[in-house]
Amino acid sequence: MASQTIVNSAQDALVGSIVDVPGLQVGHFTLSERLTGCSVVLAPQGAVGAVDVRGAAPGTRETDLLDPANLVDKVHAVVLSGGSAFGLDAATGVVRWLDEQGIGFETGYGRVPIVPAAVLFDLPVVRPGDDPKARPGAEAGYAACQAASTSTATPAAGNVGAGAGACVGKLFGLDRCMKGGIGNASVRVGPWVVGALVACNAVGDVIDPATGQVLAGARTADGHNLLDTQRALLAGERGSRPLPGTNTTIGVVATNATLTKAQAKRLAMSAHDGLARSIRPAHTTLDGDTLFAMATGTEAGPVDLMLLTVMAVEATALATVDAIRQARSITTQWGNVPAALDWAN
Repeated sequence: MASQTIVNSAQDALVGSIVDVPGLQVGHFTLSERLTGCSVVLAPQGAVGAVDVRGAAPGTRETDLLDPANLVDKVHAVVLSGGSAFGLDAATGVVRWLDEQGIGFETGYGRVPIVPAAVLFDLPVVRPGDDPKARPGAEAGYAACQAASTSTATPAAGNVGAGAGACVGKLFGLDRCMKGGIGNASVRVGPWVVGALVACNAVGDVIDPATGQVLAGARTADGHNLLDTQRALLAGERGSRPLPGTNTTIGVVATNATLTKAQAKRLAMSAHDGLARSIRPAHTTLDGDTLFAMATGTEAGPVDLMLLTVMAVEATALATVDAIRQARSITTQWGNVPAALDWAN
């Protein structure tokens, strides 16, 4: 019987990360001037890439080339960033770092690094004394690559990188939201590994998919209890309607399997079920939910795509929960933003 890791509950999300997939490295850079940053998943040898966008307000770069009908089949990094559209500049720094390493798509006239990216909206998250104009740029992306290239440890989680300014449960106003973040998880079955890195900045709540318990999200008007956004909406309550695109959960799901672009696309599509299991509601008109897939191909055996997609769902759900469990409370200009850890205590 093939050996396997069985994940029994969201508590196991702290075990494993996307770097359990051979061929990948992860680095974060968090700005000191404001709670924002970027995260990079490096694939120096290249990885077959794909993407699936489900939210209605995405902010992305280089996603068209990931279509299975298009030429380039491998990416060399994926960038997740805060800073809304400004944060897409972080990918420029990643391209520069990869170029310096001689990594990229061979054109005959030089190697061109292929670096898709997605961003989340964290511009309102300003602490007293912060610079509200501070956003992740090319320097931040370059620094994240440097961090990735020198690290062999499990990537940090919570209030770092793309998760630094992430918050969740914002439908009833920022003053009732809670802290989001970035998280990791991996699942193993036999020779296969599927890992996920998720930056959760959802308008909805994050729940434990094993129990249905709300872990973090909108709070009641007095701030003392969790509201349960979905239940409140179904009961007829209406939120403050944040602007479209001011939320978003972005991430990467990766595997050691050898996949085609079309198969990698199925992996990214299935991984969104992991968001639907751990975020309620998910894929709303106010979110730009985007998930990338990367297949490093270090395991050459016959592919069981059904198994891999099931693993992708699990890893994505657990990484989302890890983002919340690792988050820490912050103080902003509109008040304190508690984390799930505060409610657990």
